[in-house]
Amino acid sequence: MPRIALLLTTLIWGATFPATKAALEQIPPLSFTFLRFLLGAVLVGTWFLLMRRPLVRGRELLVASGVTTVFLFLGYTLQTVGLQYTSASNSAFLTALYVIFVPLILRRFDGRSLLATAIAVIGLWLLVKPSAGMNIGDLLTLGCAAAFAGHIVCLERFTRAFDAPSLLAWQMAAMTLLFVPITWWEQAPASAFAPTAVLLIGLLVTGVLATGAFAVQMWVQQVVPAQQVALVFASEPAYAAWLSWYFLGETLDLQGWIGSALILSAVIIGALEGRTQLPPPSSGAVQPA
Repeated sequence: MPRIALLLTTLIWGATFPATKAALEQIPPLSFTFLRFLLGAVLVGTWFLLMRRPLVRGRELLVASGVTTVFLFLGYTLQTVGLQYTSASNSAFLTALYVIFVPLILRRFDGRSLLATAIAVIGLWLLVKPSAGMNIGDLLTLGCAAAFAGHIVCLERFTRAFDAPSLLAWQMAAMTLLFVPITWWEQAPASAFAPTAVLLIGLLVTGVLATGAFAVQMWVQQVVPAQQVALVFASEPAYAAWLSWYFLGETLDLQGWIGSALILSAVIIGALEGRTQLPPPSSGAVQPA
């Protein structure tokens, strides 16, 4: 069930690509990222109030939140800025290379995961058809993939050691605060924040739905190994391509459909059928208050 839930939430992550790309026609990238996390922080805070759930503020949890926020901040910043200098296809492919980085960081290798990773990378290449040359946008996006891999690895450990909802709340709050000075530096005109349909839809997808998907991810990573999470997330470009084809009228040729099928096959081989056991949780785990 957790793996199925993760696969469904990946559909939301895929939708953030066309939604963000459309919104960036109106608003600068970092200002948009600030708005999406501000909205997410408000939603998470509202959930805590409605559920009357106490927010854990232990020192160790705050440190863990800070570490994960660094990776999350770098990932979103590098990806969003990189989209200004590279194509959406290159961004989708390079971002999804966390499917390689995660097992490398954790040093977890087995026949099934290696096969699934190879199939996923081939499928990604066929689907998005990235250009062979590298520009500054590609390098920034490659850095974003490494940052997201670090975030996934951190969540495997910290969601099992601390109160996951509180961990989520502190990350959303920290991300919002980090983007305040950057948004000021970007000096977006007032017209960029006009509540147009494009901007509102973009915030609905990235600020509301993606925040819910993030919460599901944190729940799932308490029981699913990080390398399997990364592999499931590799289906994000396939979802992005299908949604862009359906809603934005972008082309998706036979090679793209074959690439999509390979990606989903890799997910089934390496994630949905795999039952890799997680290491035991830290003996100093902090339970919810």
